[in-house]
Amino acid sequence: MATATEDLSAMVREIGLDRQNKATLGRLLAHGPLRRAEEGPDGRMRARVRIPPDELIWDPSILVLPHAGDLDVELVNDDENTHCALLPSNGDEQFIWLPNHSRGTASLNLDGPGYYWFSSPIGNDEGRGLIGAIVVLGDVPKGARLDRPPQPQP
Repeated sequence: MATATEDLSAMVREIGLDRQNKATLGRLLAHGPLRRAEEGPDGRMRARVRIPPDELIWDPSILVLPHAGDLDVELVNDDENTHCALLPSNGDEQFIWLPNHSRGTASLNLDGPGYYWFSSPIGNDEGRGLIGAIVVLGDVPKGARLDRPPQPQP
């Protein structure tokens, strides 16, 4: 059975964060924990994202989805301060108010591979707010690809 450190290392390798100056997430996001969304038998993915007390981070701050589709996210604010969640979803962003020691749920649709950013943009939160990313794995459909040379894959 793999340890938590081995699991984290494998996921970091899979999305390309183990190579210096290669992956956007590695350069832009001071990441905390990474976690995979769980896929149910109905094809919907589910995840829980927390704000731990006094840490000013999302846990996980990088959520990895195996493919595009529907995601149900439970957001839990365990902090002593009020936060919110501004989340990406095709068609419209979603905003959830998270008073201290509260929780909320968002249903998102992310229809393509890539990096989707989420945040808690209220208050100062050390000058930048809480920042997280949802990484959707997979290839862009052939009809949506740009006419350019092949790009390195993580």
